[in-house]
Amino acid sequence: MIRFRHAPAIWSDFPQLVPGVLHAQHAGTTGEHLEHYWRIAAERLAAGTESGLPEIQAWRHAFARMGLKPTRYRCAAESLLRRFRREGSLPSIHPLIDLANAVSLAYAIPVAVFDADAIDGLLEVRYATGDETYLALSGETEHPEPGEVIFADEHGQAHARRWTHRQSARSAVSAGTGSVLIVAEALHAGAARDVPRLLTALGDELPGSVAALLTPGAPEFRTSNS
Repeated sequence: MIRFRHAPAIWSDFPQLVPGVLHAQHAGTTGEHLEHYWRIAAERLAAGTESGLPEIQAWRHAFARMGLKPTRYRCAAESLLRRFRREGSLPSIHPLIDLANAVSLAYAIPVAVFDADAIDGLLEVRYATGDETYLALSGETEHPEPGEVIFADEHGQAHARRWTHRQSARSAVSAGTGSVLIVAEALHAGAARDVPRLLTALGDELPGSVAALLTPGAPEFRTSNS
């Protein structure tokens, strides 16, 4: 069983947080509507750069609060939008990653996709102690800094560093992935409206998936690995 939640300290420090979670069993099954989401992103970017979007501004404020320089450490959605604005498209990585990236572009909200089978037990967004280990995409092992916001499992493995900035190779989606856990998080004023719409968009592309909107009163998502 997978359990996902945010630690009470995260809810306390970021009360505006709106997280959405989705579990899908067939990681290779997606729709064919990437260009639809790309068009939405292009229309939004036609009015200005990604840094001016309220969704991105909210994450920049959060990163600054965490002591991170926003122009050096960008949330995943800002990095995608920046690349998309410059290149007009995104490279294909994996059908599900491509879908998640396209939806992230359209909503300007970070969307993380984890190989569910690589996560054992509780996955929690919390402040690091500094003892956790993180496997970088380069293959190097790192230790998050104490107080850094990470996605950590029960065994001290960090599956993402600097909150929505960088995911670990340990639970990266690959051709052998069978089921996935998708997490979308937003902090802007319209998040309570936009995150459910984002979950619906993903759910429409992933038949049979199970999704939930998390709140301080109902902070945990549970699902079984099967």
